[in-house]
Amino acid sequence: MTTPDLPTQYAPADVETRSYERWVAEGYFTADVGGGGEPYSIVLPPPNVTGVLHIGHALDHSIQDVLTRRARMRGHQTLWLPGMDHAGIATQNVVERELAKQGLSRHDLGREAFVERVWQWKEESGGRILGQMTKLGDGVDWTRERFTMDDGLSRAVQTIFKHLFDDGLIYRAERIINWCPRCLTALSDIEVDHSDDEGELVSIRYGEGDASIVVATTRAETMLGDTAVAVHPADERYAHLVGTMVELPLTGRMIPVVADEHVDPSFGTGAVKVTPAHDPNDFEIGRRHGLPSLTVMDDRGVVTAHGPFLGLDRFEARPAVVAALRAEGRVVAERRPYVHAVGHCSRCKTVVEPRLSLQWFVNVQPLAKAAGDAVRDGRTRVHPPELAKRYFDWVDDMHDWCISRQLWWGHRIPVWYGPEGEVVCVGPDEEPPTGYTQDPDVLDTWFSSALWPFSTLGWPERTPELERFYPTTVLVTGYDILFFWVARMMMFGLYAMDGEPPFRTVALHGMVRDQFGKKMSKSFGNVVDPLDWIERYGADATRFTLLRGASPGSDVAISDDWAAGSRNFCNKIWNAARFTLLNGATVAAPLPAPGDLTVADRWILSRLHTVIEAVDTAYEDFEFAKISDQLYHFAWDEVCDWYVELAKIQIAEGGDRAERTRIVLGHVLDALLRLLHPLMPFVTEELWRALTARPSVVVASWPTLDPVYADPAAEREILAVQDLITEVRRFRSDQGLKPGQRVAAHLVLEGSLATHEGAVRTLLRLDPPGPAFSATARLAVGTSVVELDTAGTIDVAAERRRLDKDLAAARKEAAQVAAKLANEQFMAKAPDDVVTKVRTRAAQADADIARLEAQLAALPAG
Repeated sequence: MTTPDLPTQYAPADVETRSYERWVAEGYFTADVGGGGEPYSIVLPPPNVTGVLHIGHALDHSIQDVLTRRARMRGHQTLWLPGMDHAGIATQNVVERELAKQGLSRHDLGREAFVERVWQWKEESGGRILGQMTKLGDGVDWTRERFTMDDGLSRAVQTIFKHLFDDGLIYRAERIINWCPRCLTALSDIEVDHSDDEGELVSIRYGEGDASIVVATTRAETMLGDTAVAVHPADERYAHLVGTMVELPLTGRMIPVVADEHVDPSFGTGAVKVTPAHDPNDFEIGRRHGLPSLTVMDDRGVVTAHGPFLGLDRFEARPAVVAALRAEGRVVAERRPYVHAVGHCSRCKTVVEPRLSLQWFVNVQPLAKAAGDAVRDGRTRVHPPELAKRYFDWVDDMHDWCISRQLWWGHRIPVWYGPEGEVVCVGPDEEPPTGYTQDPDVLDTWFSSALWPFSTLGWPERTPELERFYPTTVLVTGYDILFFWVARMMMFGLYAMDGEPPFRTVALHGMVRDQFGKKMSKSFGNVVDPLDWIERYGADATRFTLLRGASPGSDVAISDDWAAGSRNFCNKIWNAARFTLLNGATVAAPLPAPGDLTVADRWILSRLHTVIEAVDTAYEDFEFAKISDQLYHFAWDEVCDWYVELAKIQIAEGGDRAERTRIVLGHVLDALLRLLHPLMPFVTEELWRALTARPSVVVASWPTLDPVYADPAAEREILAVQDLITEVRRFRSDQGLKPGQRVAAHLVLEGSLATHEGAVRTLLRLDPPGPAFSATARLAVGTSVVELDTAGTIDVAAERRRLDKDLAAARKEAAQVAAKLANEQFMAKAPDDVVTKVRTRAAQADADIARLEAQLAALPAG
């Protein structure tokens, strides 16, 4: 008998593309807005149009695919909506680099032509990640793919800007913002990467004699813009100076000494320089004390303050200023190197400059309060719950959000200025007044992506999709953007959708790390390319490796060895399915009643019942590691290693019993493949179609509990059989017997074990004792006894030599650790964990000695 259409080995490359194309062509992932079933919706966190599939995406997408595939199998009307983010700075940088190769800049093209060039790049080269998502098996609804710059989403952006503006929640003001002197734009907090960099801390004396005061700074060039020195009001050291003026070195300007509670009197000298135009904390001090703000650098980080430093780049000015201060005897101390946190533009890695700038802001206070209330009152739950505190820490202390960017690629701010300074915000169905000029800035990319859960469903129109699938069921994302993206979606969703949050649950996962827990980095050489893994191990193995480490809110460790192990798991299931099909297993017939089944059949059905229950429970808490572990051990340890072997024996007996076993075997494999499908879609699809001759497991029903087949007694009975066989196998190995070597044995099996003697003998390769049987080895397992006749089956002398050598090594280890434990100095000084390890070694050595002595005693004389 052969297995039709099922090769002897699983080859992922032969299956994956073919299966995915068929799924899409059949419309399995397309949501029917008017169809039956409770809605289940997820919007894909939109990857950047410049992006490629990295290992973090692979984890995030795998989790979302698992959830939506299972929901579809459970009868939900399921929507997983894909799309991309226009990624303002990143995309503009890509196109500008392409222009630079031609000796051009965006200014050579002009704004309109440059934006057209970006659109051209997007159509030709952008969005590679969408094609790569198919390699992973993402079951998204491609018919509803969106882009943050498409017409519908652009209309949504203009609409909500107009609403916020009219409600007084958007305003324009001068504030300190993150500024990139290379990209020439403001940056959001998430676009700034902080690292510990080496710099110099210089202590500088302002003023003379008793009226002098010392401040310290890592940015000496900004002192040219100082407008005060600040001390704490309760700091008695400087009480006599508060309200006086000191001379600012190198400038001749007199600046006041002010008292402000922001100052930490225990840090440094307890006095700080105040540069309101170049530091966010100083800006706030300046506002409180009515200090002027002097900008001393332009948007490229070049000094504009008149004097000897005029025209110097900020990093050229820094040592020049220090040298000039040193020459005047103003430098009190220099600390080099001084390691401190420095912000860098996440796109070009340029050091970010805090800078006073006229920008557009969202007044987040009422929006942030609503976002906090929605989680507090249970409209949205954060999972795991312990991360809700982090969410509250952010939304309860959120600063106004700078939303303007000095770029050309993005959503243009819909504000127009009249010739007399008039300001008009223009909605999507309105025309700007004649003679007015539009604001040149574009909106922060996070502004449009904050609308993603409802703009992608057709808002501001009340579309059928919006009515059916909003609020979305769950948002799956990393805990690292809980504030930057999740909180902003919550604010805008609640504002735009009349208090309805954008998602019922926020399911947070961790970062992907290497097997040692180290962050993945090119500099560490430990970055994993998921596309490389997919090519080497297959998409299912890649997904399963990530999911097996995915516990809520925790980082995920992975390694090549674990991916190879997941590939082996795919092969194990493949081989079990081939055996099942080769032996005529069927899913067409109904399961026999429990009373008509063997104990082994009842055991595997009971275990299946238990596993379904455990898996369903784990899904409720997004415990993907537990789900994966449950299914792995059930499939490998119980189905493949035990039930398939027991089924072989029962099928070989023939008759009705064999036929019933085929039905059970087919039923178990069918349910197992459906349980595994969300995690491992490709291999399960190929096997399930071969087993059932049905169109696709994608649209199969999710396995359900059947209490009729819960059978604790059968589970206990087969567990006793497993314990017996496992112990005898270990004993055989200890005796030097090869796994396939047949040995005569006398069995004394107690209780229900006696009814399994045939299976025990078959699985252990034990022949009945003949007339010449003479027991040379004896093993007791519980109340059962197994006697073996190993005469002539092993080289007794060689085995004795091997065991003697191992015993000598175990005794040496025991003596060494005993000496350590008897050493009073070691016990007094060694850390607790080291002592614990030594005691563990001692216990293991004692156990090895006892085991080896027993094996030697059991050897036949010779």
